[in-house]
Amino acid sequence: MTWETIQTYLGLGDSKMHWVVRVFLTVLLTLFINFIVMKVLERINHQLDKTKTPWDNILIEAAQKPIGMFIWLIGITIAAEISGTELDPKFISLVNVIREVGVIVLLVWFVLRCIKEAERTLTTSEKIKTKVDYTTASAISKLLRVSVIITALLVILQTLGYSISGVLAFGGVGGIAVGFAAKDLLANFFGGLVVYLDRPFVVGDWIRSPDKNIEGTVENIGWRQTRIRTFDKRPLYVPNSTFSIISVENPSRMSHRRINETIGVRYDDFSKLPDIIAEVKNMIAAHEDLDTDQTYMVNFTQFGPSSLDFFIYTFTKTVDWGTFHNVKQDVLFKIMTIIESHGAEVAFPTHTVHMAPDSQIQLNSRKT
Repeated sequence: MTWETIQTYLGLGDSKMHWVVRVFLTVLLTLFINFIVMKVLERINHQLDKTKTPWDNILIEAAQKPIGMFIWLIGITIAAEISGTELDPKFISLVNVIREVGVIVLLVWFVLRCIKEAERTLTTSEKIKTKVDYTTASAISKLLRVSVIITALLVILQTLGYSISGVLAFGGVGGIAVGFAAKDLLANFFGGLVVYLDRPFVVGDWIRSPDKNIEGTVENIGWRQTRIRTFDKRPLYVPNSTFSIISVENPSRMSHRRINETIGVRYDDFSKLPDIIAEVKNMIAAHEDLDTDQTYMVNFTQFGPSSLDFFIYTFTKTVDWGTFHNVKQDVLFKIMTIIESHGAEVAFPTHTVHMAPDSQIQLNSRKT
């Protein structure tokens, strides 16, 4: 069925009707059809929300806006053809090209929306029991979108009358030159690809590098750079090629947090130190928030300048930063209570000053 047949069937090809009226009726009919179709799609989408699978909703939600734009594309191009026959017959050929390119663009838009909705569903939807890692889903989604866009551009060039083989040949020769000119950009691209494949970190991880002044939470992993939010809430943009030449520590994947503290008691309390150490060790062994399956030690370690020092070395069960400090605080308070219960005191830095007798001071003053 040709566009002329459609116009005749709708009564828009009637030569007795003024062309301005026909254009107005075409736009009005397009508006009405678009309204009806959108309402139908919304009703269908609402019914599909009740199903157990999310994939039917993905298709409807992805198709809603492209279908609406398709209806307007057809309506506007028909109106343009009507006015073109009255104003400039050559204008119709341009309208046909616009229509063909528009259909391709709308199809690409629909596919891109499907990819985006699928990515969102696989990572956040409650209907998916086993959710896909966000970083993996994002990487696959970006690759698919790039592939679709490149394919669409080639199809559009073919539609416009350009030779695809010539474009590809030019792209092969030009790609070599671009590769030399954009080696840093390509290094960042492959660096991002390595991050996606090796996954030393994902979005949401806390990372830091002992080689560079890099520490914070990963917010986004792009193809050229990774955005990290530092703990003072500043964005830090790191080129992906950097991660191939530096060491990256990922504290988010730690299994435990460590308590490693040194505590000193007075030299006057040396006789009480063995009992204090024994009781502290028993306290740590019985503490419900400490993992005694890991290494834990409480031992006298050194004669300090003003204290007898012993250290505690243990691991908490939690890796949460706030909870860890609450557990550590509780352990330190209990240690101070144990020291106090034995009649001892926690030492603090002291200095002893020996004063000469008064007679010696007077003798020295006479000599001077």
